[in-house]
Amino acid sequence: MEKLKERWGLTSNRQLIVIFIVFAITGSTAAKLATPVTAFLGITSEHGWYIYWPARILLIFPIYQVLLVAIGWIFGQFEFFWAFEKKMLSRFGLGKFFK
Repeated sequence: MEKLKERWGLTSNRQLIVIFIVFAITGSTAAKLATPVTAFLGITSEHGWYIYWPARILLIFPIYQVLLVAIGWIFGQFEFFWAFEKKMLSRFGLGKFFK
């Protein structure tokens, strides 16, 4: 855990645990929200797995990005997650929009 704290620039185990909790809540919430969003868009498993699952995964990605910063803010870790978001999006070539 010390290596992870050093890599992320964290100062305490408490902060590391809060960050893990935020990641867990965000992932679960994004996956849960993808179901009603796909239903709202009319994309169901009746269209076939080759349409449903790629669409669902593409929908989870932006939902996750927004939730990560929002839930991180609620837990008092906005700065960490905003920097994490910018780094992640820059790897996808979208970092220029968030400088």
